[in-house]
Amino acid sequence: MDFEEADAVNQAVRLLTLRHRARISALLAPLGLHPGQEAVLLELARSGPMIQARLSRALGVEPPSVTLMTRKLEASGYLRRTPAPSDKRAGVVELTERGAALTEQVKELWRTLAEETVAGLPAGTAAGLPGLLTTLARNVDSRPAT
Repeated sequence: MDFEEADAVNQAVRLLTLRHRARISALLAPLGLHPGQEAVLLELARSGPMIQARLSRALGVEPPSVTLMTRKLEASGYLRRTPAPSDKRAGVVELTERGAALTEQVKELWRTLAEETVAGLPAGTAAGLPGLLTTLARNVDSRPAT
């Protein structure tokens, strides 16, 4: 791949990432949420209560980031954190009823964002995007750090 092709690929990925984050930020603001917090809510809704270390791995973010987000979500009444039965140093996080209700609103915003993102694409192309983007992420993840 020559530089112009590489630049076009990298700029397109960068631009999509920036715009996607800005758009979800705008959609979440009326709910009092910040980007990343919706992912915590959605993962807990999908997988149920879990220790914060597992949540961190599921989200692909550093544990201190999850700790900060869960503390803020707990302070807002959306999560409950309790000591893990097997390890009192670990915390189990779970949605509260209020958090489950908010998650339903987040799911609607998530659908809106996805529909806006794929607008104008043929249905088959849109349906293939998750697999394609997952492959791209795996390709990036499989490269050693330099």
